[in-house]
Amino acid sequence: MIAKNLKSVRQRIARCCENLGRSPEEISLVCVTKEASVDDVNEVLGLGARDLGENRVQELAAKHKAIGDKAAWHLVGHLQTNKVRDAVKIASLIHSVDSVKLASQIDKEAAKLNKVQDILIQVNTSAETTKFGVSPDEVFDLLKEVALYHNINIEGLMTIAPEVDDPQLARPYFRALSELQNKINSIRNTRYPILSMGMSNDFEVAIEEGSTMVRIGRAIFGDRL
Repeated sequence: MIAKNLKSVRQRIARCCENLGRSPEEISLVCVTKEASVDDVNEVLGLGARDLGENRVQELAAKHKAIGDKAAWHLVGHLQTNKVRDAVKIASLIHSVDSVKLASQIDKEAAKLNKVQDILIQVNTSAETTKFGVSPDEVFDLLKEVALYHNINIEGLMTIAPEVDDPQLARPYFRALSELQNKINSIRNTRYPILSMGMSNDFEVAIEEGSTMVRIGRAIFGDRL
């Protein structure tokens, strides 16, 4: 089932890119393992997956202990400052930085490991009070502050669209992040290449709006999640 699902997701990404005149190679697929078993994770790795995502640091550490560095590990969920040390030890990319306080702690822990931690800035494009992320109006100030840290490298932006029955209803929130990235890149000497947006129910719409990284769990692992 996992093999069939993963093949389907890859085909959908490829079809979407073909319709847009984009290369599927432009899209990084992060397989979000959540509560998937170690056997399930090893199966997707055997099928060529190279990026694994976890929502919680505890699960990230447990999976990493069992599987090791066969893949690049992504922390895609909210990160509390008291969990930063463990996250920085493992994660190649932290998707959910939304405050100077959190960035400062990441920088401090990364410095201890002589590591430059890649991060994304999480933006709450829907203004939902139930979601984490900085507001679009606050992004520029946060970027300026975080750019001062020597042990952090900002790779781009991330957002989570509202849960909706019709994926088309998520489009405005993806478009808002894409337009924000374009605005940021237009006034900087260096570009932020990653636009992390799109999950199992809406990743095609996200790709249509410029996503370069999709985070997919349920569509791959099915009812295991």
